[in-house]
Amino acid sequence: MSEIDGSITMIQFRNVTKFYQLKGEKRTIVSNLSLTLEKGHSLGLLGRNGAGKSTLLKLISGSLAPDRGEILRKGRISWPLGFAGGFHPALTGIQNTRFVARIYGVDTDELVAYVEEFAELGPFLKMPVSTYSSGMKARLAFGVSMGITFDYYLVDEITAVGDMEFKRKCQKVFENRLSGSDVIMVSHSPETIRKFCSVAAILEKGEVRYFDDVNEGIKIYERMMAGANGTK
Repeated sequence: MSEIDGSITMIQFRNVTKFYQLKGEKRTIVSNLSLTLEKGHSLGLLGRNGAGKSTLLKLISGSLAPDRGEILRKGRISWPLGFAGGFHPALTGIQNTRFVARIYGVDTDELVAYVEEFAELGPFLKMPVSTYSSGMKARLAFGVSMGITFDYYLVDEITAVGDMEFKRKCQKVFENRLSGSDVIMVSHSPETIRKFCSVAAILEKGEVRYFDDVNEGIKIYERMMAGANGTK
């Protein structure tokens, strides 16, 4: 079994390939990707719609396995921020929170207390998640995400939910978390990528181009999209 230095926090792709069969045709998401994401560098992941950015996040999180190669992880990695799809609908908000706490080895009472204060769900926290609106599910998911300290936060176009006051609270907590953690972020907004990321990668037709300078990556991406739209 391959290993990485236990003293170094990183995510390493080793000859990773992922593809799907769609209507009898093979669609490659990433092809033979070898890349090391070291601690201290937040990554902005760019690419056109349908390029496979969300799939790449799932590969990083471990919720999806590559078809070939391996991904080595050293450090605690979140699920995509704000993602509520992992909650069991028949369980209450509190029960789901306790379940997540046990999975990640954190104090269950502390996480429940944090989510109760942060998510502002009131009595609904004791009700089944199946009764929640999409906004309530997002509040619960964001609260649980922020209640656990990760080395890497995965973000798929979501940084805040709810009304303006709640969004400001989410933004403040999120930025505080990133003072000691990194983010791997999918966003179509260059401004958002510049704000949170120091390096960039462009996913296009199964190939990943990595840039040590986030501004260089954004510049190349904008040129690529301008060409695709037929503009100069």
